[in-house]
Amino acid sequence: MPAKRTGPNDRGEDPIAHQGELAAAISNTVVKALARTTGRGPTKAKTTLGDNGVFVVLEDTMTKGEHSLADAGEGQLVLDVRRRWQAVMEADVSREIEALTGRKVVGFMSDNHIDPDLAVEVFVLEPLPDAAPEPGSLLPGPRRPHGH
Repeated sequence: MPAKRTGPNDRGEDPIAHQGELAAAISNTVVKALARTTGRGPTKAKTTLGDNGVFVVLEDTMTKGEHSLADAGEGQLVLDVRRRWQAVMEADVSREIEALTGRKVVGFMSDNHIDPDLAVEVFVLEPLPDAAPEPGSLLPGPRRPHGH
């Protein structure tokens, strides 16, 4: 039987399982933040974790009122209001992501799409202290041995 992987905390936790739990917690946090801000949260959320970032794709995000506006040709108005809501929630949701990841959020970007009804929330995290730039990358990543 293969040896159990150890995480950075050396408690014998499986880092893959921990990543899945963290991604689910982040998805739930972002859904709740949008629900607090807009009155309705998305019905689907999927979080992808990177070395220095968190990427959350949300589906079915718009309220009935936003759908009505978009159907009446006011999609740009819906997008503008969404951007304002996201600016309002930025500080709180960034704090929540920091608490979950244990890392500072140094950048937050957000965008929406009307048809299909999608949104993305991107949190750029402070690089890890032992991180070195990956070849061809603008952001530092974890150190990896050459040849791997």
